[in-house]
Amino acid sequence: MSESLRDQLLKSGLARTLKPEPAARPPQRPQGPQRSSEQRRSSEQQQRPPRPPGRQPSTREPTPRQPRRESSEIDLAKAYALRDKTEREAREREQRAAEARSREKKERKQKLAALLGGKALNDAAAEIPRHFPHANKIRRIYVTAEQLPRLNAGELAVAQFAGRYLLVSRETGVAAQAIDPDALVLLCDAQATDEDGVPADLVW
Repeated sequence: MSESLRDQLLKSGLARTLKPEPAARPPQRPQGPQRSSEQRRSSEQQQRPPRPPGRQPSTREPTPRQPRRESSEIDLAKAYALRDKTEREAREREQRAAEARSREKKERKQKLAALLGGKALNDAAAEIPRHFPHANKIRRIYVTAEQLPRLNAGELAVAQFAGRYLLVSRETGVAAQAIDPDALVLLCDAQATDEDGVPADLVW
């Protein structure tokens, strides 16, 4: 087989071996300058769908929730502490009120003792009982024949002090009532009409 002209020229060194030309590459798009990372993020955010209204992203850090049992125990402890405080304040108020009542009672007793001291008109020889109602019971005091009409006329009165009934003047009885309303137990009004038809000077 005869050699081709190209092969003969290659052997004689008159021609260079020709490399096959590379295949044609597809045309490349022109590339612009590289975008920064901030521009890429901005572009991505623009491409994202918008958030629905009312649901804005929260910037707060999530607060860890306390266990339900611990919260209920704290509330219960607060309730017990509040109840103890209320009861303690009520006891203190009651104690102060009781002390005030006791102090006032003592002062009234001292004033009555000073008022009634030496002013009792009770007569040890009196034999006439004079009955009167007091503390839902019928009581009596013994008077003389001269004292009875004066007591029924309102000139004399009966006061109670230290568990005794004392026959005193009208003025002393009124003064005792001003100190303690319960001190005066009998003071007749001569002008008053007996509602039950029983005369005040009835001895029984």
